[in-house]
Amino acid sequence: MNVNIITPDSTLFEGEVKDVQLIGLDGHFELLDNHAPIISALAKGDIKLIDTQNKEHIITINGGLLEMSDNKVLILAQ
Repeated sequence: MNVNIITPDSTLFEGEVKDVQLIGLDGHFELLDNHAPIISALAKGDIKLIDTQNKEHIITINGGLLEMSDNKVLILAQ
């Protein structure tokens, strides 16, 4: 799935991943390929991404919003 993590100032991550682990307002959740469409508010914490070469990327955010549809994830981070 394609993931874009952006802030008002920059792009923090853009690329293909196979796993996204996040913290929503009600706790942790995970997105895999072909996940159902979702919109969620995100809490302060780490986003863990596993790319297609099994490399782990950790990005810390202060909250934000997530939208996933058609294997495309857009995270608007603070």
